[in-house]
Amino acid sequence: MATIDITPPNSRAGSSRGRGAPHDQSKRAAVARLDALARLFDTAFILPGTNIRFGVEAVMRLVPGVGDAAATALSCWLLYEAHQLEVPKHVFARLVANVAIEGVVGAVPFFGDMFDVGFRANRRNVKILQEHFEREGWL
Repeated sequence: MATIDITPPNSRAGSSRGRGAPHDQSKRAAVARLDALARLFDTAFILPGTNIRFGVEAVMRLVPGVGDAAATALSCWLLYEAHQLEVPKHVFARLVANVAIEGVVGAVPFFGDMFDVGFRANRRNVKILQEHFEREGWL
């Protein structure tokens, strides 16, 4: 008697997108690594006596000119990693837009520093990646 497989396509063990596939594990590990980096870049520290969280990038942006460029370069590293994960162009465009907004507004003295603490482009980008890979069945 023949059996019928009613397992959803993105959860089949033999599928390249199925749970437990080696490629699945590498995507999961990459997103976890990017999540840890985004936390370091955007929310690693807390301002004593407040609930305001900030990261390494916010501290770097306090150095005029050079700090803004260096902080944006860190965000670009996350973009590079996302590109290596072969995300679709429309997802990648959203990631680039977040980094561009943070880079441009972040260059404005004082206001840009406050904006960076609140906007958190890297955390936003990791969330976009997580949502994309969840929809695709990787996470």
